[in-house]
Amino acid sequence: MKTIYSVLALFFVLASSSLAAQSQPAVIDQVIARVGGEFILLSQLEEQFAQAAGQSNTPLPPEARCQLLDQILVGKLLFNKSKLDSIEVSDGEVESQLNARIDRILGYMGGSIEQFEDYYGQSITATKEQFREDLREQISVERMRGSIIQQVKVTPAEIKDFFAKIPRDSLPYFNAEVEVGEIAVKPEANEDTRELTVARLEEIQERITAGSLTFEEAAQKYSQDGSARGGGDLGWTKRGKFVPEFEAAAYNLDPGEMSGVVESEFGYHLIKLQERRGNTIRVSHILIRPEITDEDVEESRQFLDSIANLVRVDSFSFSFAVKRYGTDKVQSYNNDGRMTNPASGNTFFEIGDLDPDIYFTIDEMEIGDVSEVMEYNDPRGEKMLRVVQLQSRSSPHRASLSQDYAKIQEATKQAKQQQFLSDWIEKTIGETFIMIDKRYQGCPAVKNWLNDSRKLTVGGARASAEK
Repeated sequence: MKTIYSVLALFFVLASSSLAAQSQPAVIDQVIARVGGEFILLSQLEEQFAQAAGQSNTPLPPEARCQLLDQILVGKLLFNKSKLDSIEVSDGEVESQLNARIDRILGYMGGSIEQFEDYYGQSITATKEQFREDLREQISVERMRGSIIQQVKVTPAEIKDFFAKIPRDSLPYFNAEVEVGEIAVKPEANEDTRELTVARLEEIQERITAGSLTFEEAAQKYSQDGSARGGGDLGWTKRGKFVPEFEAAAYNLDPGEMSGVVESEFGYHLIKLQERRGNTIRVSHILIRPEITDEDVEESRQFLDSIANLVRVDSFSFSFAVKRYGTDKVQSYNNDGRMTNPASGNTFFEIGDLDPDIYFTIDEMEIGDVSEVMEYNDPRGEKMLRVVQLQSRSSPHRASLSQDYAKIQEATKQAKQQQFLSDWIEKTIGETFIMIDKRYQGCPAVKNWLNDSRKLTVGGARASAEK
């Protein structure tokens, strides 16, 4: 249980400073640094230090606070620059990620809202308000970082040079690995079930219109997504956030108006426009998904099995089958069916990284073999079907260009990106007002911020710190 709660605490680590500020004496909220227009509070540093200490099996070194402050300064520099470069993070995107995090935490807690509120000491709505701006900052920082390093490319010569500079006795040793492809399909509800779902929403719509229940009450009672707890409220968002069918219906409504039944890839909706501010809207919805019957699953299973058989007899390639018959709602679709290892970001899986069902399926397969149809649940908990193909298998070995080119290429790229980002940080510090409290100016990691900053800024920083 302690481990689970540690995960929950880390899930909202981005908002820890504001939570700490509530529980610590007022003196903790001192400004200890400034980067452009962004301020760093002592409470932020102390909270991150406490978290790091709690996760470490040994006492933190004396320089830990200095290193953490350096990391916070980098984040604030990126955030400050994201504002100057007008990098936008929509309200809808923030709301979507907040809802996803809340849903995942509730999943750890067995869906218990009471347990959630007891752990965080406030309601779900208050928790979302607490975290919203911190999450927006986190997204902005990552987007800014991505925009800086996206232009970094590596050539074959750079990859070979990078590998050649690694001492022979320092070359990594790779365990046995496999590459796995998949063709995934989502069972679809039959026409009768779809009609029943539409009829159910139309009956709910009539009750709302008649005034026997409000839209918010109906959403809380019937809607089948995370927004139900908030009465279906999806927050403020701009064009481009929702799927086309939903967005077209939402933007055609007047404030206070409710739509008819709208179909999207997620199911069937009733939509209510709450408010409009120019091109930004705030909408609520009621979502009901048609029930997928055992017969629907079996029909999809037979279809996918026939596709797998055609691949086995070379009627067409696995890659063609992915594009022609697989769903484009899975990550592997845009990679010719190759599954990506979330632990490494590449397509190679060690045995321990594989889903157990996939591991036991491919254990006796030869390269190129295609499995029988397997059933699984996607991240939203929806039932899916897939067949997998064993595309490569390697034995344990020391890294080599011939066997591990893709990995070495990625390592080369990451090293180049890190150097490019470091150069960018050094350059941007010199163009940015930097203030650091005199208590931290002796930190080796922090000295670079003052040394790289403009001399006028350094003088201002010291003067500010001494006041």
